[in-house]
Amino acid sequence: MDLKIGQLRVRTICVGPVGTNCYVLFLQGRNDCVVIDPGDESGRIRRAADGRRIDAILFTHGHFDHFDGAKGILEKDTRVYIHSLDEEMLSNPRYNASYMFTGQEATGPAVTDRVQDGDLVHAAGMDFQVLHTPGHTRGSVCYFLKMPEGEKDLLFTGDTVMAMGYGRTDLYGGDQAEMMASLEKLRPWLQTCRILGGHN
Repeated sequence: MDLKIGQLRVRTICVGPVGTNCYVLFLQGRNDCVVIDPGDESGRIRRAADGRRIDAILFTHGHFDHFDGAKGILEKDTRVYIHSLDEEMLSNPRYNASYMFTGQEATGPAVTDRVQDGDLVHAAGMDFQVLHTPGHTRGSVCYFLKMPEGEKDLLFTGDTVMAMGYGRTDLYGGDQAEMMASLEKLRPWLQTCRILGGHN
């Protein structure tokens, strides 16, 4: 699926064994892009980038199905972003649920940048605001992208908000009370933004 808003293009690719939504974003006329949650199938993600340099990879959280394609798209200067509370999950298959779901031990790439609530991530000509939304994991985040006047802003919610509700809270780092608080925090954004979740 392609979303076109002014100069922005957002390509959605459903990847991996549990159907994770990976997003490739770029501005027309630029030769770089941002990838959110490259969960698997790095070849498909690269094709969606259409020759553009991967400027940054943004992880909404540390589960394997949101990072397992990242190593295959990394370039020399690619920045890798995750909330500091979920960084440990990238190197620990017990925490990132890879062995539980696939029988394989997946690990992610080295992190270059650790984000916190309220941070701005500038990449490929775009500015993403970080919203810390724990509950699915301790370091789950959403990325807010402001759109031009007259267009709905975009909110990439990972597994905090999905098509059928919100993410499970019974895996490592999950907390039901924190999830409820995060959903309440997101209420203003959920009412005004176009939601791009981690699964359909």
